[in-house]
Amino acid sequence: MAENTADQSESALSFHPMDQFIVKPLFGGDTIHWYTPTNVTLWMFLAIAGISALLVLGTRGRAMVPTRVQSVAELAYGFVYKMVEDVAGKDGVKYFPYIMTLFMFIVFSNFLGLIPTAFTTTSHIAVTAVMAMAVFLTVTILGFVLHGVSFIKLFWISSAPLVLRPILALIEVISYFVRPLSHSIRLAGNMMAGHAVIKVFAAFAAITAIAPLSIAAITAIYALEVLVSFIQAYVFAILTCVYLKDALHPHH
Repeated sequence: MAENTADQSESALSFHPMDQFIVKPLFGGDTIHWYTPTNVTLWMFLAIAGISALLVLGTRGRAMVPTRVQSVAELAYGFVYKMVEDVAGKDGVKYFPYIMTLFMFIVFSNFLGLIPTAFTTTSHIAVTAVMAMAVFLTVTILGFVLHGVSFIKLFWISSAPLVLRPILALIEVISYFVRPLSHSIRLAGNMMAGHAVIKVFAAFAAITAIAPLSIAAITAIYALEVLVSFIQAYVFAILTCVYLKDALHPHH
């Protein structure tokens, strides 16, 4: 009897919070090729479909008295536009469509990942690294195209004492090339950690004695994840604006 009770407790507490991040083929099988439809591609497609529905279908009427969907689309547009203008300056506004695309994709991917049994695409470093590397290459190429070799003045801190400038320049170069790594890990790490914690508390909800506490904890963490989902998209976008400003004005 004691053994049966122990087995039941063990099975109740047997959970794998990281299994939710496994990439799986949509139509069965174990082999994944570059062209294989997976749960990642499915939820990416749903994110793109959601963005299209909001920004294209939701605003096609362009009513003077906007609908709720049009109001949300206009709010998102104005929010990102002001962020780009405030951080990157007037010269950065021409790159607004790119930053808007990044922000909306991350926001929709994060929020879709909060749906039960959904897949959070932004929890995978493979997804966030591609976006971060695209930003890094874009601003670096743009910097050299606009300023030529003088773009490297970004790393030379002329206001510092002369003896410290080479050391600071080395530090600036290292921090510059670390940008895509920190840019991608910050987003993926935060999304993965939050979902893993929710999964852990959900496993404890099966135990009657602590089920109320577990459910309360899940509710609190879920509410926090809603906030984190937006904040992480905002952080990714505003850092992109900061990097863009460095490319446009390296002497600042």
